Amino acid sequence: MSRIAVAGIGYVGLSLAVLLAKEHDVVAVGTTAAKLKLLDEGKSPIADKEIEEALAKGGLRLRTALDAGYEGAEFIIVATPTDYDPQKNYFDTSKVEVVIERALAVNRDAVFVIKSTVPVGYTAALRKRFGYEKILFSPEFLREGKALYDNLHPSRIVVGGGKGLEAESEAFAALLLEAAVEKPVPVLYMEPSEAESVKLFANTYLALRVAFFNELDTYAEMRGLSTEAIIGGVCLDPRIGAHYNNPSFGYGGYCLPKDTKQLMANYQDVPHALITAVVDANRTRKDYIAERALELAGYEESGGVVVGVYRLVMKSGSDNFRQSSIQGVMKRIKAKGVEVVVYEPSLAEDTFFGSRVMRDFEEFAEICDVIISNRMTEELMGVKGKVYTRDIFERD
Repeated sequence: MSRIAVAGIGYVGLSLAVLLAKEHDVVAVGTTAAKLKLLDEGKSPIADKEIEEALAKGGLRLRTALDAGYEGAEFIIVATPTDYDPQKNYFDTSKVEVVIERALAVNRDAVFVIKSTVPVGYTAALRKRFGYEKILFSPEFLREGKALYDNLHPSRIVVGGGKGLEAESEAFAALLLEAAVEKPVPVLYMEPSEAESVKLFANTYLALRVAFFNELDTYAEMRGLSTEAIIGGVCLDPRIGAHYNNPSFGYGGYCLPKDTKQLMANYQDVPHALITAVVDANRTRKDYIAERALELAGYEESGGVVVGVYRLVMKSGSDNFRQSSIQGVMKRIKAKGVEVVVYEPSLAEDTFFGSRVMRDFEEFAEICDVIISNRMTEELMGVKGKVYTRDIFERD
C-alpha cells in the first residue's frame, strides 16, 4: 500500500484520487474549503457519475487537506489547472510550481508526477530549477464527466521519466495498471518531453478532426447537401472510421483550445502550416455559425431580434462550460448589437458576460427568434422549428 498525495481536485485530480484510494492511502489536496467539505461528506464537487457513485458507496482510503498534506507521501500527483495565457503565448504553470515548491519543503523523497498539461520541455526545466530529478510527466486522456471511467478503462498509460528514473516510472505505471478494469493496457515509457508532446499532439489531432468535419458541414449546408449522407459515406472507410465526426459549433472546452495554441507556440522555430490552420479553422467555423444564426433570426442592422443560447455546458454529463464553443458564437452575435439570452439552469448568476440568464425554459423559448444549441435534446424537440444546431445525430 502506498501513500499518495493528489494536488488538485478537478476532473483529473479527483478521478485519480478516487481511483487510487481503493487500494492506497490518498490525501486530496485542494485550495477551496467548500469543495473539500463536500468530499468529506462523500459528495463530488464535480459532475461525474462514476465519481459520485464511488464516493457514495464509501470504503475509500481518502482524506482531504487544505494546501498541505505532502508529508510522508511516496507519490505526489500534481493535477492543478494550467490555463493558456494569450499574453505569454504559453500555459500558466504557476500553480504547478507552487505545489512542487511547497511539497519539496517538507518532502524530498517523493516521486512527483505531473498530470497537468504543460509545454514541451517543461518537466526537464523544472528538474533543473528545483535541483530535484524525481519529477515525471504522465499525460491524462480523460473526458469531462467520464474521468473516473476513463481511468478505469485507459486506452494507454504514458509515463515520461526517462533514463535514470525507470524504477520510479514503472512503479507509477503499476499503480494505474492495478486499478484498470480491462487488461492488458499498453504502457509506454519515454523521456518527459516526448510524453509532453504526446499529450499536445493527441489533442491537436482531435481538434483537427473536429475542424475537418465542421468544414465539411459548412460546405454541405451552403450547397444544400446532406451533411449526414456525406459523412456516412466518408466514415465507412475503415481508415477514417465513424467516430468523432458529429459537426459542432467548433471545438471548445478546457483542453483542445489551449492545447492547440500551446502546440502552435512550441512550433515557433519549426516549419509548419497544419497546426495554425486548425486554430484558424475553428475561428472561421464560429464566424460562420454566428452569421447563419443571425440570418435565421431575421437579423437586420436595425436590430429587434433575440437570439437564445441553449446551455453553455460542453457535453452531456458535464457541469463545465469553460471556453465552450457556443460562447465564441455568442460573443460574435453580441458584437452585432443583438440581444442574446442564455438558458442555463446550472448557472447561479443572473447574467453571463452581460447576457440575461434564464431558468424557465418555456419563457426562454417564447421570447427567442432563434435558439442556437450545439447539440439537440429532448427538451428542444417541442420548439424544433426555432432551433439551429449542426447535430446530425439529433433526435427525430
